[in-house]
Amino acid sequence: MTGSAPTSDLTGWRRTPFTAGGLTHDTYEKGAGPGVVLVPEVPGMTPETLGLADHLVDEGFTVVMPSPFGVPGRKLSAGYVAATFARLCVSAEFRAFATGAHRPFADYLRALARDLAARTPGGGVGVIGMCFTGGFALAAAVDDVVLAPVLSQPALPFPVGGKRAADPGVSPEELDSVVVRTQESGLCLLGLRFSEDKAATRDRFATLRRSLGAAFEVIELDSSKGNAGGFKSSAHSVLTAEVRDTPVHPALAARERVVAFLRERLAPAAG
Repeated sequence: MTGSAPTSDLTGWRRTPFTAGGLTHDTYEKGAGPGVVLVPEVPGMTPETLGLADHLVDEGFTVVMPSPFGVPGRKLSAGYVAATFARLCVSAEFRAFATGAHRPFADYLRALARDLAARTPGGGVGVIGMCFTGGFALAAAVDDVVLAPVLSQPALPFPVGGKRAADPGVSPEELDSVVVRTQESGLCLLGLRFSEDKAATRDRFATLRRSLGAAFEVIELDSSKGNAGGFKSSAHSVLTAEVRDTPVHPALAARERVVAFLRERLAPAAG
């Protein structure tokens, strides 16, 4: 696949520390309209993540990004990714290898979502997690203010062995709470992955489908050999690195479905 992903920088983003659950991270905010919490993927708030964030701002959302790891604005590199992973693998905040686990960052994220919901139209927000943070959008949906959870290539726990590969990335209690919300309040969730992605596994999505049923909309982009989109079999970052500003591009269409999903779930509340 030729070309490069849309990128941006920190221009216009307001930095504020936010503390909850014994954790403090800087957050970056920009925009107006319904609220969306965008949680960066590893290694952090890269130019590609900022490209997605600014696109959401341009589409009429107030976006808040926590910065729980990495250096905001720093460009992606193999060394940067490796160093960040090395730190995160042993972090008690994220519990990268634990199955059936409650993760402390989930409490922080739910508090951040509540804070944003109180300050934006409609009283509810969307949460987008990606890769290392993908499953945290599911964990955040325990809270009633989260109306539009988006799980893009959720990779925790790291799929070492079959049990981890099928784990939903949240505790049983958290998953049960989300299931109840789908049944009682009509909550819907959106999940995205590439078909050959070994980190966001088929088994994990199968677990989520069994639990969430029709409330879980899945977009799976073809990354098999010879696919029409020209994706490598290693394609992973649906909403950032693999997007191209080209008409009918599959990842661009997936990004636009995310925007439409956010509008469907948040704009009625805002109105």
